[in-house]
Amino acid sequence: MGSHTLDSSGRLQRNSTISRRAWLRWLPAVAAPVVIAAGALTGSLPAGASNPLPAKTPAQVLELAGSHQVHTFSGTVEQSAELGLPELPATGKPSGPAAPGSAASVIELLSGKHTARIYLDGKDNARVQVMDQLAERDVVRHGSDVWFYSSKDNTAAHTTLPQHAHDQSLPQDPQGAGGMPAPGELAQRFLSKVEPTTAVSVGADVSVAGRAAYNLLIEPRTDATLVGKVAIAVDGENGLPLSVEVTARGADNPAFRSRFTSLSLDAPDQSVFAFTPPPGSTVKELPVPEKSHMPAEAHSPGARHTDATKDVSVTGTGWESVVGTVRGSATAAESLLKDPLLSQAAVAVQGGRLLSTALLNVLITDDGRIFAGMVPPERLQAAAAAAQ
Repeated sequence: MGSHTLDSSGRLQRNSTISRRAWLRWLPAVAAPVVIAAGALTGSLPAGASNPLPAKTPAQVLELAGSHQVHTFSGTVEQSAELGLPELPATGKPSGPAAPGSAASVIELLSGKHTARIYLDGKDNARVQVMDQLAERDVVRHGSDVWFYSSKDNTAAHTTLPQHAHDQSLPQDPQGAGGMPAPGELAQRFLSKVEPTTAVSVGADVSVAGRAAYNLLIEPRTDATLVGKVAIAVDGENGLPLSVEVTARGADNPAFRSRFTSLSLDAPDQSVFAFTPPPGSTVKELPVPEKSHMPAEAHSPGARHTDATKDVSVTGTGWESVVGTVRGSATAAESLLKDPLLSQAAVAVQGGRLLSTALLNVLITDDGRIFAGMVPPERLQAAAAAAQ
């Protein structure tokens, strides 16, 4: 249908606000670099759909995706990544998944291929099961109860959400990498970045998990981002994002991809959300999250959150956004550099050490601050200098 650049309407102004909140909510205290990558990326679209959908303009497909009301489904999501993240050393690679909460566990989740079962029934019931080769990681919400579980070491954590949190997101997973985001969660990160400098078009129809979908193509019109283009498969019937793919600037193949391989819009059996720790498991009770620590955004499985407004600054907008921790929050940087995997991957640059991937750069400054963004390294260095 050709390229279409959106104008600066009121809706786009609201999207700018969403973009800022999206960056804030995806910056955990320790795993900042790779988790931001998780909120920003995903993968290639399957073959074209056999039955053409009614023609829609780019703006109409954006509206369809942004206004979908699908809050009940179950499905299998496959994710694959080629971000250039460091691989686990072969000599020390465990037979099962990496230890929960370690930087290696987060890198492992964002490297190679992974499969998850995702169940959703309204705003109060959700479950994400990440299926590792020899283990399983779960995040489960049933009403006000939230459970995090890792079968690798048979550990579980539980918290009870306050009444005001009935329509809000899950608290941060203490195990570090419990849930894998659904395509809709990831697609919203990019839809929130659509602005006048973004070219939006609609390609040929595609088929994902047996459902006909519009192929929404998003291309930043700036060389100040590492992102070259994003393709989002939008369900032609209900607007649910079914697949997302992100290609780095100048690259031919996607760096990160995620898509439904099976999907049912029927309500999952309620037994899926009834979690009981297995016999012999170690259970930790977490404190009740305070209201100020709960983002005022709708629930979405697999998301991670932190009280970012106190410890995080955001410079730039849209594709050029840079998130940084404030001076005096050096604990996060120290924790990152103590992990041998990240310490080896980070290279010395002016002002600190740089962890670089195809779609994300992270700068750990000499004074212990962290700056991350889908931007070239010099943008991070400039943000760090301006924040002094």
